[in-house]
Amino acid sequence: MQENNIVRAKKHLGQHFLTDLNIARKIAGAVTGGTPDNPASVLEVGCGMGILTRFLLERDDLKVYGAEIDSESVDYLRLHYPDFTERLYPEDFLRMDLRQKLSPCGSLSIVGNFPYNISSQIFFKVIENRDLIPQVVGMVQKEVAQRIAEPPGSRQYGILSVLLQAWYDIEYLFTVNENVFNPPPKVKSAVIRLNRNEKTELGCDEHLFVKVVKAAFGQRRKMVRNSLRSVFGNFGGREHRFFNDRAEKLSVDNFVELTYWIGLNLE
Repeated sequence: MQENNIVRAKKHLGQHFLTDLNIARKIAGAVTGGTPDNPASVLEVGCGMGILTRFLLERDDLKVYGAEIDSESVDYLRLHYPDFTERLYPEDFLRMDLRQKLSPCGSLSIVGNFPYNISSQIFFKVIENRDLIPQVVGMVQKEVAQRIAEPPGSRQYGILSVLLQAWYDIEYLFTVNENVFNPPPKVKSAVIRLNRNEKTELGCDEHLFVKVVKAAFGQRRKMVRNSLRSVFGNFGGREHRFFNDRAEKLSVDNFVELTYWIGLNLE
């Protein structure tokens, strides 16, 4: 640990430490809690020096866990938040088996100032564990937040938009300027909130759904027909009503319908 008791931000970990207490307070306040008698479990990803951790721990309707890969940050947190130590995992969140480690929680919301370099991977892990994760409140690069929250028809709408919107209702909460981080990033950030919707199944093969979405956006300037045929073949010459559209025009329900049709028409 540094002599000045400050953790050095490490570029390879994508660390930009939040320094604004008001923003940290707002992020913590956006998390849905339980009750003091039955607190909601929440896992903070990338605790850093605990500026967000502090406000989460102040809430008696939350039971807070942490995942932090940086050993220097772990030492800092153990020193300044000793009561948190038993619930702090010095591990890579992307490699954690959430069901094994935190299964007694029943459900587990995810919160954090997510490192830019792994934010998309964090959201893919959320999708994989969607039955365990009722809510996500995260700060990410503004462009990523817009991509996730945008509706069909937007230029930002893409693979992550569809796959997350299939399972979560998404809110873009607020934008965060560069000057509230140390070191300041070169882009603006934003906080978004994801709340699990009521879907338990999509009505199509879910693995095929992911493959179809990725294929459709693989050549997003082309019509869906051409993008899909390059991956799946020509479907025996049969046509679907969305084949003349571009991927960014299709809603989650449209992709479900298309996936179901492809499942029936694969050669």
